[in-house]
Amino acid sequence: MTNQGNTIRVLSVDDHPVLQEGIAALISSQPAMELVAVAASGREGILRFRECTPDVTLMDLRLGDMSGIDAMRAIRQDFPQARVVMLTTFGGDVEIERALEAGACSYLLKSAASRELAEVIRCVHAGKKAIPPAVATCLAEHLGDERLTRRETEILQQIAAGNRNRGIAKKLLISEYTVKVHVKHLLEKLRAADRAQALAIGLRRGVIAL
Repeated sequence: MTNQGNTIRVLSVDDHPVLQEGIAALISSQPAMELVAVAASGREGILRFRECTPDVTLMDLRLGDMSGIDAMRAIRQDFPQARVVMLTTFGGDVEIERALEAGACSYLLKSAASRELAEVIRCVHAGKKAIPPAVATCLAEHLGDERLTRRETEILQQIAAGNRNRGIAKKLLISEYTVKVHVKHLLEKLRAADRAQALAIGLRRGVIAL
């Protein structure tokens, strides 16, 4: 999705005004790069994309109305060639994998230097994947780890909500014994000694979010 000129047209989707200002300042300082639209929510981002069809979209991972990954999926459903950079404060390997599998061209932490963001935008615009070293290291650390199943993830989310096995069983309409088996398996997969450690690991890696 490139335009006919040499200017890279960028859309920024983020619900933090200060970050939006920083992105606007960075892009305005770059040669042959233009911020054509901004959006403060996932739904607004989808609309802005349809209006201006940017060359590169910077997408926050967690927005107020929906996840950045879901917003990206909605965009790519109608525009399969859309080039999206996930720009976030969350560096969990599970979230990184989800974003890349959903079609993100890059995953960049907001702590990255301005120069690195500009380089990633140019790289993605050129049709390449851009995986920064810090992100690649995070992925490599858990390479080959067995993923939690959807049910195990649901149970971990219930643990995060403060529910015990009996309460989880009632909510998910399964037996308490089945809950115990799932908890045992998710502890093993996350290499956690107990539920509290599993919750901490799950949040850090992006398996679940509060």
